[in-house]
Amino acid sequence: MAGLIKREDIDEVRQRTDIKEIVDGYVTLKSAGVGSYKGLCPFHDERSPSFHVRPQMGSYHCFGCGEGGDVISFVQKMDHTSFSETVEKLASRIGFELRYEDGGTGPRREDIGRRQRMLDAHKIAAEFYREQLLTQGAAAGRRFLQDRGFDRAAAEQFGVGYAPQGWDGLLTHLTGKGFTQDELKLTGMFSVSANNAQRIYDRFRGRLIWPIRDITGDTVGFGARKLYEEDQGPKYLNTPETSLYHKSQVLYGIDLAKREIAKSRQLVVVEGYTDVMACHLAGVGTAVATCGTAFGADHIKIARRLLSDDGSGGEVVFTFDGDAAGQKAALRAFEEDQRFVAQTYVAVEPSGADPCELRQAKGDDAVRGLISSRRPLFEFAIKASFGNYDLSTGEGQVNALRHAAPIVARIRDVSLRSIYTRELSRWLGMQFVGEDQVARAVATAARKGTGVAGGAGGGSGSGSREHTASSSAQGAADGSAGAESGGDVEQFPRPDPKDPIGRMEREVLEVVLQYPNLLEPAHWERFAESGFSVPVYAALKDAVQAAGAAGVEPAQWVERVRQEVPEVLRGLVTELAVTPLPSKAEDALALYSRDIVNRLYELRITRLKAEMQGKLQRVDAAADPEQYVQLQRDLLELEMRRRQLRSD
Repeated sequence: MAGLIKREDIDEVRQRTDIKEIVDGYVTLKSAGVGSYKGLCPFHDERSPSFHVRPQMGSYHCFGCGEGGDVISFVQKMDHTSFSETVEKLASRIGFELRYEDGGTGPRREDIGRRQRMLDAHKIAAEFYREQLLTQGAAAGRRFLQDRGFDRAAAEQFGVGYAPQGWDGLLTHLTGKGFTQDELKLTGMFSVSANNAQRIYDRFRGRLIWPIRDITGDTVGFGARKLYEEDQGPKYLNTPETSLYHKSQVLYGIDLAKREIAKSRQLVVVEGYTDVMACHLAGVGTAVATCGTAFGADHIKIARRLLSDDGSGGEVVFTFDGDAAGQKAALRAFEEDQRFVAQTYVAVEPSGADPCELRQAKGDDAVRGLISSRRPLFEFAIKASFGNYDLSTGEGQVNALRHAAPIVARIRDVSLRSIYTRELSRWLGMQFVGEDQVARAVATAARKGTGVAGGAGGGSGSGSREHTASSSAQGAADGSAGAESGGDVEQFPRPDPKDPIGRMEREVLEVVLQYPNLLEPAHWERFAESGFSVPVYAALKDAVQAAGAAGVEPAQWVERVRQEVPEVLRGLVTELAVTPLPSKAEDALALYSRDIVNRLYELRITRLKAEMQGKLQRVDAAADPEQYVQLQRDLLELEMRRRQLRSD
């Protein structure tokens, strides 16, 4: 069983991973001065670059939207992976073997190597299939795509390929790339001969191929569609369960849809690969599909993470065919509804057409219209159940009410629950069942626990508890500054940007965080003695001192400071750590760093001198000559220290 990753290993991964190299995979960065880079923010739309990366600090920050953190939080936010998954992924990338607390275990080195070999094989296979789609033998595959409104650009966008009809086309290609048959047996791309266990052959032959990728974009399996009548296999054939591919945990199209899902907080679940393609091409970039299985609990975990399913909004839209099978699938999805905090909807085309057919017949607008016409899933579930009862009779109405009341009671939003209680009365008909009777039935169902009490947007069932527990566990496990919000915001009011003293305190903190090694011991003493007037900067100054000696790697130093501040201030630490300094050259940076600390310390001397001058004026020299002389000496000493600062 996996345990918590050791903190020192997390620090090692953070330190050894080049954040610029990682960010370069998502953002085009350009130099912004010594050790600083900037580009367009991947977290919000902007025209002028405000996203800064400081590799030496191991930090990034966007001065437009406020997003910031280290390399771990960046990958978490971009790939929507958990903290542990992200650390393990980065550790694998640099070849670092993690250790776990309390005797827990993680992936063994040999398992990591085996997984990477499998991923490499899938990547090469996907390229092979794409190339085959352009060959003469793939005419049937190209015709299939064209008949459904997909051109070559669409095929390339989704990586669609073709498996040739021979028995060993892919096998020959991969063995030629250095893969052994023992390795290839593990991938699920090959079948074992019934007559000879040592012989394997291509699993997919004469079929159109869709690569199935995980949320990070790695190909972990394939879906294959039958093209020829002589093919005796099923219409769709997917990769079997492997160590990479678990059908209950993958969603086709998630790699393409994840950013739009997170941005719009909408997830559209369709039934097939071509439906995903049709939706994306029509402008519904939040569409995904399950791979040969129902939308279940593991899929919901992925969806909730992408939607930030915390009760503050978001929606899940299921699309199903209008036939009996589609209705059954919708009701099955409704059984999982309580795992979401987000509102769930269903979109069913009256004609029974799926999104791919709808796009062919009526165009992109019709696909977008289908999603816009969504209606609450609980409404669909209620009305679907009425087909089992004769609502023209009193007995039928009462039985339908007994079935529907618990469904209405499950509605999380109290206002909606009230509305649908009245709607249920109307749907049932008023002849035998009155509105008061319906309201009592819903209230009784709620009290019995068959429904979910709570306010609008409140948590629901096990899903909400699971989300809270997992978030808390991750926060305890990561030891990192995951949250950039929360905490007592009133305790740290926003600094006045026009306050020259506050601006100087901020500039000193920028230097201390970014270039601590440029400061000499005397400057650190002056920093410690300087009083900070702005509460938020005073808190950061205390955190710097609590972090201890700064003689460590810059990225580790910033992380130490981040761990010493309240969560609400961790984002500010990152911001200060990447803020460009006014000096470009290294020599100028050293001079600037020492000068800004000296100037802040000089302010302290000026304040102390003013206080002593006031005391001196109040002291009677004749009555207390000793105190009078001592104050004069102290004033002289302060003036000498001030002059010394200016000569440094």
